[in-house]
Amino acid sequence: MPITDLLRRNASLYPNDTALVELNPEVTELHRTTWKEYELIERPLGRAFRREITWSVFNEKANRCANLLLSRGIGKGDKVAILMMNGIEWLPIYFGVLKTGALAVPLNFRYTAEEIRYCLELSDADALFFGYEFIGRIEEIADRIPRVKLLFYVGDGCPVFAESYSNLVSNESSLDPIIPITDDDYAAIYFSSGTTGFPKAILHKHRSLSHSAKVEQAHHGQTKDDVFLCIPPLYHTGAKMHWFGSLISGGKAVLLTGAKPKNILSAASQEKCSIVWLLVPWAQDILDAIESGKVDLKDYDLSHWRLMHIGAQPVPPSLIRRWKSVFPNHQYDTNYGLSESIGPGCVHLGVENIHKVGAIGVPGYGWEVKIVDEDRNEVKRGEVGELAVKGPGVMTCYYHDEDATKEVLEDGWLFTGDMAMQDEDGFYYLVDRKKDVIITGGENLYPVQIEDFLRAHPAIKDVAVIGLPDARLGEIAAAIIEVKEGDTLTEDEVNAFCMELPRYKRPRKIIFAPVPRNATGKIEKPRLRQIYCGESLVKTQITH
Repeated sequence: MPITDLLRRNASLYPNDTALVELNPEVTELHRTTWKEYELIERPLGRAFRREITWSVFNEKANRCANLLLSRGIGKGDKVAILMMNGIEWLPIYFGVLKTGALAVPLNFRYTAEEIRYCLELSDADALFFGYEFIGRIEEIADRIPRVKLLFYVGDGCPVFAESYSNLVSNESSLDPIIPITDDDYAAIYFSSGTTGFPKAILHKHRSLSHSAKVEQAHHGQTKDDVFLCIPPLYHTGAKMHWFGSLISGGKAVLLTGAKPKNILSAASQEKCSIVWLLVPWAQDILDAIESGKVDLKDYDLSHWRLMHIGAQPVPPSLIRRWKSVFPNHQYDTNYGLSESIGPGCVHLGVENIHKVGAIGVPGYGWEVKIVDEDRNEVKRGEVGELAVKGPGVMTCYYHDEDATKEVLEDGWLFTGDMAMQDEDGFYYLVDRKKDVIITGGENLYPVQIEDFLRAHPAIKDVAVIGLPDARLGEIAAAIIEVKEGDTLTEDEVNAFCMELPRYKRPRKIIFAPVPRNATGKIEKPRLRQIYCGESLVKTQITH
């Protein structure tokens, strides 16, 4: 069943029930744009707001969007990019694109103008929806994206080089265009996070999207009564595919702007949220705020909150032990996945397996998993190798990149580039990225293991371990440590703490500095290597 059929079903069964809430507790200063005449009209600085739509309105908005695109010649096989911050318009536009039979192409809101241009060209985008935050970047490249025939601006105060989406769509029919779509039709192009180089275009069919909804419900048991708090950006597979659990169950979802601890707790309290997906830094910030007294849990009604789950990165067991000590009644789950496997869920811990915190878990619903050596032969349990997954959510290919596709796809198996091991009980543990392994004096060091150990220190907020060149050992491990606000930490104290580690695993260099993470919470190790090793970030040349 194509994912669009779930929206139609919800509009029929639950027309007057709330589907989406957009919650913006505060509006911060906006990026300047190069279009001087632009004035912020829709969202004045300093004013908080809340908006919501029902399933019926959601579906009608998607229909109007689809009919607008169809009237402009966009149809099956075309590509439509979306460059917008989270908001109540995002998902109706996404589904409007899908209802035409075209492919949705979500773009990372952190992309520079040149990265936007690169991704538009790589994906063969025919149209682009963009929001007010991106006026300057789109204006900069507008005359250098000739294939993109349609530029739709979403918001008030439309720039002169684009068309006002709100003005146009209001005149379109709200009736469903009913374009025939099957599970084998192409649905979307997503982009890899770029943590190992320039983003690749990942092609998925409708089957992948539909399976991700089934996986999410199977793992977390969403019902109509559940309310999902969504904070991460919708352009990424993680946030959207977790939201698919709300779609398949017909439940309400809350799109929250910002990730401050008070705002997360207030949203969960105000909207009676039962499921909250956090990134590691956000969970840590909440605990720090509670433990420091900046947040008082008595100010919030969190009685509906039943599940906290984390994905997108390795989760330190010490963090979950802290979380359970503060929220003993919460269920906990962690999910592993890639954009190439349509986001989270190809491996998951399971709420019943909290005794295995530290593991990424077992094969997800409908998934197969194995660990292989350099020749792609399965290794014995307990041995480290590359994690491979197989299931209905595996991508079709890297779009326009046959060589890169052949490197990671073989007989339906996706070779993830992540190093892992399986214990005697069948649980999988993420060791590290294959490209992040540090080889020091002939020994393999897995940075994630060292990072997990260091995060147990009470003064450490975040840490990243990378390899630095060394004339004698080849590489040495360096720990970039971000200290908690109000705490102090010295190199001697870190070295003393690390005495519990085997000698070869102890960091040889300690650097106190911020740890950069991308919008989905992953540590930006290429950026760190560029800063501390002088490595150049790999940038693929544009050849289109």
